[in-house]
Amino acid sequence: MSTSTSGGTGHTAHDDPTLGALVHDLTQQVPQLIRSEMRLAQAEMTEKGKRAGIGIGMFSAAGILAFLGLGSLVATAILALAQVLPDWVSALIVAVVLLAVGGGVALVGKREVKQATPAAPEHAIEGVKEDIAVVKGVRS
Repeated sequence: MSTSTSGGTGHTAHDDPTLGALVHDLTQQVPQLIRSEMRLAQAEMTEKGKRAGIGIGMFSAAGILAFLGLGSLVATAILALAQVLPDWVSALIVAVVLLAVGGGVALVGKREVKQATPAAPEHAIEGVKEDIAVVKGVRS
């Protein structure tokens, strides 16, 4: 019977690996672990990419259907006005309303784009400049 060095756990001094052996095992196992994690991440991203592609396709189909529905509503508005006005006047009224709404949306969009320019992150740039000034002040 061998003598136990750890108080009855069944391990002897000869069973424990040396530090060098542990480091060697670690240097062998870490790259394998990293490669397997990278393969898992690649497989996961491929699956998510496929799902995102399907979702984008469905959103595209929904957009086309919504556009066709909007066209039907415009035609309905023209036909409803044609009950009380000549057909050409009904179509003209609906066209003017649509153009006015489109123009308003374009103006709001232009204002938003103007507020977003320049595209550089001005606050972040100022923060970095302040950080550089503080570091220069500390080291001077």
